[in-house]
Amino acid sequence: MTSADNNQRPTPDEVLEKIAQYVLNYEVESSLAYQTAYYDLLDSLGVGLRALAFPACTKLLGPIVPGTIVPNGARVPGTNFVLDPVQAAFNIGTIIRWLDYNDTFLAAEWGHPSDNLGGILAVADWISRIEAWHGREPIRMRRLLTAMIKAHEIQGVLALENSFNRVGLDHVILVKVATTAVVTALLGGTHDQVINALSNAFIDGQALRTYRHAPNTGSRKSWAAGDATSRGVRLALMALQGEMGYPSALTAPVWGFYDVLFKGKPFRFQREFGSYVMENILFKVSFPAEFHAQTAVEAAFILHPLVKERLDQIERIVITCDESAVRIISKQGPLYNPADRDHCLQYMTAIGLIYGNLTAAHYEDEIASNPQIDELREKMEVVEDPQFTRDYLDPEKRSIPTALQIFFKDGSSTEKILVEYPIGHPRRREEGIPLLMDKFRTGVEQHFPTTQVETIVALCEDRERLEQMPVHQFMDEWEMGDGS
Repeated sequence: MTSADNNQRPTPDEVLEKIAQYVLNYEVESSLAYQTAYYDLLDSLGVGLRALAFPACTKLLGPIVPGTIVPNGARVPGTNFVLDPVQAAFNIGTIIRWLDYNDTFLAAEWGHPSDNLGGILAVADWISRIEAWHGREPIRMRRLLTAMIKAHEIQGVLALENSFNRVGLDHVILVKVATTAVVTALLGGTHDQVINALSNAFIDGQALRTYRHAPNTGSRKSWAAGDATSRGVRLALMALQGEMGYPSALTAPVWGFYDVLFKGKPFRFQREFGSYVMENILFKVSFPAEFHAQTAVEAAFILHPLVKERLDQIERIVITCDESAVRIISKQGPLYNPADRDHCLQYMTAIGLIYGNLTAAHYEDEIASNPQIDELREKMEVVEDPQFTRDYLDPEKRSIPTALQIFFKDGSSTEKILVEYPIGHPRRREEGIPLLMDKFRTGVEQHFPTTQVETIVALCEDRERLEQMPVHQFMDEWEMGDGS
């Protein structure tokens, strides 16, 4: 590390070098990673289509200047928008994340690596169209899956040992970093251009978690990832145009990322970059909810038949979980909007107990006005079990354990229901994948006319055909076409 007043330009930081080497040179050989990426792609697109039913989401979509159409521009699934890749990345990233129903990776930091699909799909579609226009080989879907695997890996490996939320930064910084690196490589960037783009991503100034926590929880949490992935595309394009980088963006004394934003601590790494994260990604299979609450909601579903007729007899409800769940989504007091509710452990658990189900509609005002919800919330105690926290952080387990027990006014109680691994966990893949595909088909069926549903589902269920398809042809199948 050089002193703060030494103006000799240093060599690039080791972390920047590692990421650049990985995105440019690493050959993904894991068949499990490609299989999981395939399911992740379909799940993300299906979730994105569902988001288009919500006006709060759709009002943010489209070109910055209404009516703008970009020649050979990128498509936004489920719409007729044809946009520049930066704005397309925002659109795609926003619809994928809007319902909090896409994939998750939990570690010291948590996040949703499929958020990077906003930038990856937009850029791959755009490049593929340009290449085909000029009679050259377009980008094929297999390469897009490779880009997904690498973006997941960068975001996830950085998250394993480095808690950005503990210094007040939102996890979408990792979306911006991963998108920047992978998209620069997709665009044909050199080693130096990848480093230049990455350095700008780290010195960009980062989003605070203000909008995810009481008393300010709001809808920005649903478009923050779209914003981050689109910024990654912008920085990649600037690097390709020759914009300079900052080699000690992380380590520069006083002014670097570590000293300014990470309390002077360098990043720690548990493992080298490979394909671990995609292989171990968590899917939200059955319901949209912040992932730390998934096991609590599953436990509530189990108890629903036993308590649905005795809700007024409940004296207290004890939710036992890991420290991250307590810190991130345990919330008392008023809940002001859907974004507030889908990040409240008590609210989601109450919905599970009352209705035996949880959908995006359960976060809307109509259902939230049910007085039983807040009555149950007031009776809830949220407690950390230190063993649950250790299991959550254990790389051999990565469990998200939650125990739920209900005590009645007459002195009786239910048994303590413990769910360690939600259905979207890698340990429950065999059980989860058929349900994940049902979730995907439902998303497609809810948005498109029957003939288009049949075409899309037939294509997407043929993985070999999908992987060999040019990206722009794949994206054409998802156009709505007539102003929708």
